[in-house]
Amino acid sequence: MELIIDRVSKRFQTKLALQDVSLRCSPGMIGLVGPNGAGKTTLMRIIATLLQPTTGTITWDGLDTQKHGGSLRQVLGYLPQDFGVYPEFSGRKFLRYLAEMKGLPTALARRRVDELLELVNLTQVADQRLTTYSGGMKQRIGIAQALINDPELLIVDEPTAGLDPEERVRFRTLLASLTASRIILLSTHIVGDVEAVASRLVVLRQGRILADTTPQGLLARANGKVWEATVDLATAQRLQIENRVSTMISKPDGVHLRLVSESRPHAAARPAEPNLEEALLAISTQIPVA
Repeated sequence: MELIIDRVSKRFQTKLALQDVSLRCSPGMIGLVGPNGAGKTTLMRIIATLLQPTTGTITWDGLDTQKHGGSLRQVLGYLPQDFGVYPEFSGRKFLRYLAEMKGLPTALARRRVDELLELVNLTQVADQRLTTYSGGMKQRIGIAQALINDPELLIVDEPTAGLDPEERVRFRTLLASLTASRIILLSTHIVGDVEAVASRLVVLRQGRILADTTPQGLLARANGKVWEATVDLATAQRLQIENRVSTMISKPDGVHLRLVSESRPHAAARPAEPNLEEALLAISTQIPVA
């Protein structure tokens, strides 16, 4: 299976949301990262055939999805950023309803729903109304509905936004368990989500790709660009204005900073090992290459 995105652009009236985005995706987890407004959701919706690109093409196993969208939708699972549920339904009834909408035979649908409820650890509350579910439980029902047809392509858009740390870890672990024999596109602005599960990172900014690399590759690009220093408050405030600061903590001996800068930002600054969030900061000021 292969998903090919070839020079896709999308314009909304005067705003260019995506510009010449090209990707070749094979089975595995691909993290699509970038700030809000980078174009991640627009790209996900185009791949899911919910939007048409202004220019460019997307092919799934050699078929143009604009002409053969049905072939992709048959093997697609999609958890959008704003996932709605039917409040009067229980979790089990909701999944059975969606299985019927996707055309699964009744016996297969019931078996598949039971399997998915166990997979997302909701069997004990399967017959409770969805209005009683926590945010994390609703997200797990969301991933269950996206998996109802055992998709070859799974798209999840900002799946952990609003979840508490424990639920985020549980959700990431669940996603990581699904990577065999399918392509998973995970779109998020939360660096920790992709750092934990994705072997490939695609960084978007202003609708264009800044980097298509691995977490290790992104960290390597930030070597020599991250610094730490302990300074007085006035100096810390000045450095915060002049540089990208990833950490700023006041302690008895002064303000402890971690900064991203192409050169030593202060005489007291020492080189530091970058983390992935700082590596993203390090490339965020780059202008995308045409």
